[in-house]
Amino acid sequence: MNYSFHPEAEKELLEAINYYNECQDKLGIEFAKETYKSIQNILLFPKAWAPLSSNTRRYLINRFPYGVIYQITEKEIYIIAIMQLSRKPNYWENREKYK
Repeated sequence: MNYSFHPEAEKELLEAINYYNECQDKLGIEFAKETYKSIQNILLFPKAWAPLSSNTRRYLINRFPYGVIYQITEKEIYIIAIMQLSRKPNYWENREKYK
């Protein structure tokens, strides 16, 4: 199965990587690795993580206060947000492909 990012989710990922690199050398790279490990786990077991709506789920990223918000479509995993967990909940809802 393939995956794709909503443009805002891709922006969130890059912003988080930059933020962590500013905090500590190579920490952004560690965040990116953990995020992509999360995506690989989602691809292997797409229905294994907490449902947020009928077709939207959240995977909590290891070591960092972030979650991957995604939807399962017939052809792919659609990543709606790379969500900082203390951010306003459900800010990403207008990005959903399927409710």
